[in-house]
Amino acid sequence: MRRCLIRVTGIVQGVGFRPFVYGLATDLRLAGHVGNDVNGVFIEVQGGAVDSFLMRLVSQAPPLAVIEDVDVTEQPPKPETEFRIVDSGGTGSGPVTSIPPDTAVCDDCLAEMRDPEDRRFGYPFIACTNCGPRYTMVTGLPYDRANTSMAAFPLCVDCAAEYTDPRSRRYHAQPTACAVCGPRLSMPVAEVVAALQAGRIVAIKGIGGYHLACDATNPAAVARLRERKQRGDKPFAVMVSDLATAAEVAVVDGCAPDLLHPASPIVVMPSRQSPAGVAPGTDTLAVMLAYTPLHHLLFDGGAPRVLVMTSGNLSDEPICIDAEEAQDRLAGIADVFCHHDRRIQVACDDSVIGLGPVRRSRGFVPRPLRLPVSVPPIVAVGGEIKATAAVATGDRVWLTQHIGDVENLQTLQMLERSVDILCDLQRVTPELIVSDTHPGYLSRAWAADVAAARGIDHVTVQHHHAHLASLLAEHRVPADVPVLGVVFDGTGYGTDGTIWGGELLLGSYDAVARVGHLAPIQLPGGDAAVKFPGRVALAHLHAAGIAWQGCVPFEEMPSIQSRLLASMLATGSHCTPTTSMGRLFDAVAAILGVRQAVDYEAQAAIELEAMAMVAPAWPVEVRCEDEIIIDPSGWLTLAVLATDPRRAAYAFHAAVADAVVLAARSARERNAVAMVGLTGGVFANRILSRLCREGLVAAGFEVLVHQLVPCNDGGLALGQVCIAGARD
Repeated sequence: MRRCLIRVTGIVQGVGFRPFVYGLATDLRLAGHVGNDVNGVFIEVQGGAVDSFLMRLVSQAPPLAVIEDVDVTEQPPKPETEFRIVDSGGTGSGPVTSIPPDTAVCDDCLAEMRDPEDRRFGYPFIACTNCGPRYTMVTGLPYDRANTSMAAFPLCVDCAAEYTDPRSRRYHAQPTACAVCGPRLSMPVAEVVAALQAGRIVAIKGIGGYHLACDATNPAAVARLRERKQRGDKPFAVMVSDLATAAEVAVVDGCAPDLLHPASPIVVMPSRQSPAGVAPGTDTLAVMLAYTPLHHLLFDGGAPRVLVMTSGNLSDEPICIDAEEAQDRLAGIADVFCHHDRRIQVACDDSVIGLGPVRRSRGFVPRPLRLPVSVPPIVAVGGEIKATAAVATGDRVWLTQHIGDVENLQTLQMLERSVDILCDLQRVTPELIVSDTHPGYLSRAWAADVAAARGIDHVTVQHHHAHLASLLAEHRVPADVPVLGVVFDGTGYGTDGTIWGGELLLGSYDAVARVGHLAPIQLPGGDAAVKFPGRVALAHLHAAGIAWQGCVPFEEMPSIQSRLLASMLATGSHCTPTTSMGRLFDAVAAILGVRQAVDYEAQAAIELEAMAMVAPAWPVEVRCEDEIIIDPSGWLTLAVLATDPRRAAYAFHAAVADAVVLAARSARERNAVAMVGLTGGVFANRILSRLCREGLVAAGFEVLVHQLVPCNDGGLALGQVCIAGARD
């Protein structure tokens, strides 16, 4: 009789894997046991159907499980006649298992919650092995109830019976509970519904933090929330109960799989009937479906059919996760607070999907990614904006949830906590810390301090090289394959000390060469100009030798400011050279009258994209000197002369795409490169990305775009890990 010790690693804890193994072994009449330890799930099984067991173990695993490796060791038979789930084991050795992400409530739980005859009728924390919180409530490994925030809620007799019954969907489901023994809300659902109906702003504690909610169809409530949160014109996300309602406010075509994904992310879609004031200046709407039992209870109880559901924080601060913090920090925003008493161990904002991932957070984190190179134990801290850190060892990397903009002490502390949590859970003791090269980033200073305190190395990675490496890593491009990276973003510290952002980089993880870029301009005030597209526009016109008189930015700027700006540009005083493509989009938006100042990052470019109406591309000038130079001066002249801003907006997008294709062809002639990668925050632009892909494919290139991590700075940490690992 054959007996095997089987170790399964991957995401196999907290996803119903042990009950699945129990049922499979019982069905095949095998003897043995299954349990958890920090390395994954260990199984000892014997009988005449072990081979069949192994085959079905992989092919029929639960849908939320991700099996990365199965190690089988032959064992001598033992005198066992039954199969059991046993207590978790010790630390073991080898790869450490990964904690599963949080998952939207399943249909089975929703049916029970809505059944008046069910004992969990109306219970806002219903969960099972197939759904519910995971990462946000875990405190350690192995993934057992004692190592989660549910340890504070001992199971009642009925829940304990389900928890130990192999026939139950809640067999060893760590988040399971009921109204008798589990977490509770601080106020009745009906009172929350009444507050929303009355146009009040409600702070609601969720899975990974607080949301601020209000009636999206109540313009006064939306305006109040916008003012109190100091959000400017930045669009809000909305929540609806189902696909049918989503289709009333947005064009869902093709987006349904993203909306219905177990992660239940926010999905940015073309708007159909956007509520007033929710997403001003855009033609899209960010929509998510209800994903917790409480969300569904609110809609079932009569809450407004479309709710603004935005992160519970002040602008530029981390999301609130406990009652005391929320009452303090959100006191000037929320009218009503709905707390609960299940502790959130890890703050986790909602994930966002647009043209690929925009923000990788709740529902996706901490799912590991496979690396194309093997690395020593590394921590990488990303950049400053939309920061995400990474913990890596061997061929696996775990990205943290979205941290935010690391521009203050609160977000820096969240970055530190998030890194510590992942290092602890994955048993990674870093030997190297990686940061961006920008000398002014708080994250770089923190990385240097931690490295010095621990006596380990701190290395820096150039911003745009990290963008390209992140794209190559998610496609697992081999290290010896050179790729032309078209890296377009707003700001990145260049190797020459200037601001880059319109780059053509050729190479791989170990090194890149800058083979081209957008023609540089002098940026008055450096990074401070980001908030004033009108000033950037005049700087671009100055560089192109185009007179300011008669153009929109000049006419709308006070004369004292324009005179000062002219003096700065003439002398170079307080100016920084830049090749930023993001700033070029800002400049064209300002010239076409879109806006002269912005409330949030990329606002001018987003609104320029939204107004674009199909038109022929403007002529392109790409100079092939020592480097390939994309010259925008002709586009600026045409923008000043444009009489139809909507058609001009599209013509500009199309011209940039044509320039990318022409530049790639020039690079191929010089370097025989066959693969082009599109990365950097500018490629969140749907029009530009589509036109670039179409043109490059037609020109015979293989084109890489982001599918797993954001094209914006949320993907930098992944690239930093690969570059540092390749250098090691």
